[in-house]
Amino acid sequence: MHPSIYEPRVFFDSVLLVRQRAEYVELGMQSLDQVPARTIRAVSPAGTRRGSGPGRGRALFLFFGLLGGLLPASAGQSAPSRTTAIRGLLQRGQAALKANDVDDATKHFRAVLALDPNNAAAHLNLGLIGFLHGDCQRSSQDFRQALAAQPGLLQAKAMLGICGRRLGDGSARTLLESSFPKLTEPGLRMQAGMELVAIYYEEGDPERSASILQKLVELNPDNVDLLYMAQRLYGELADDTLNKLAVLAPASARMQQVIAEHAVNAGDIKGAVEHYRKALEIDPRLPGVRFELAEAILESSPNDASAQADAEKELATVIATEGNSARVQCEFGRIALLHSDLQGAHDHYAQAFTFNPKDTHAQLGLGRILMSLEKPQEARKYLEMAVQSDPLNSEARYRLALAYKGLQMPDKAEREMHLFQEIKKTKDQVRALYRQMNQPSKPDSDEMPVHDP
Repeated sequence: MHPSIYEPRVFFDSVLLVRQRAEYVELGMQSLDQVPARTIRAVSPAGTRRGSGPGRGRALFLFFGLLGGLLPASAGQSAPSRTTAIRGLLQRGQAALKANDVDDATKHFRAVLALDPNNAAAHLNLGLIGFLHGDCQRSSQDFRQALAAQPGLLQAKAMLGICGRRLGDGSARTLLESSFPKLTEPGLRMQAGMELVAIYYEEGDPERSASILQKLVELNPDNVDLLYMAQRLYGELADDTLNKLAVLAPASARMQQVIAEHAVNAGDIKGAVEHYRKALEIDPRLPGVRFELAEAILESSPNDASAQADAEKELATVIATEGNSARVQCEFGRIALLHSDLQGAHDHYAQAFTFNPKDTHAQLGLGRILMSLEKPQEARKYLEMAVQSDPLNSEARYRLALAYKGLQMPDKAEREMHLFQEIKKTKDQVRALYRQMNQPSKPDSDEMPVHDP
């Protein structure tokens, strides 16, 4: 028996991993391997000389690269000579960080504090240096002093919240909640966000965790660790919602609809049809179910005349009870194509396009039919719309390549055919991964036969 994939320890390990990468990658480093072992205390207790390592100083410099704006405010009340001295020390400290010399930078920032004990920039930089050495206790003191000198300093507030979270300080949540929405620096926003994700998850509030995690995914949509965490958390939310539905309404029409949809995803189309019909027996006017039933009926036996007629009957009922729509007309268009009725299919897809000009199925349907009618120039318009609406639609890419070829545009045809092959290859890899997980892959909307009717 496999352990639950939602076991909290595993989830928090994922949070820790993303936090580490946010601290050492998003702040300018290319990999954790570039950070000295002493710096990554969570990874290894081994020590290295302070100030060594090609990434540490660059991280500090990039993270607070705009601290020059703090210089006048920090020393504005001092005599000109003192102000000049402080400014020079701060600039040399930041130059040392840029040169990866943390020890020299620390000396300069401490020299600033000897002249101006309330200098926010110096405290902020020293706090970050301590944080990257794992000394949250000392860093917190510097961040508090930076905030005391300049209460609106977002970086200090966020970093104090991050340190507080790791020290078990109850004020961490408030600090992070007030600073996270206003942060613009990607590295700091990532760190603060991950701390909030962990806080909300520990409190048993996965919905709030998911809302923050979604913002982080938008910030870095190709981050593999974030995507991994997101799919786990969304999966948990989906399961929790399904469990609640099963407890509250086990005999409801919606429960039957859920069972049918799971059957579709599992490849059991006939089983799905059965449960869709049960849902309609319970509630004949349940929105959305009849259209899904029509899709399932057609998918179960697309070349069977009886199945086509049943699907058309259900679609007609959808129009009568729920109204017409682009997706209904696209399904009628698909049936017409199965009948080799090009004019009828064109009319349905044209009506779908009128309902929703951005509907990929309508765009692709019109392009496909116009190509069959040997009208590549007209088809090109709709096929270009289709690849713009859905760049990963393999059929749209394939048919657009054929249109370009027919229009004597070999370079564009070759490009689209190459994209078609790459997309198909990628989707085949995804299917293979799903098979390894013993799960059927989610059906692709563009998995239509690529041969013309």
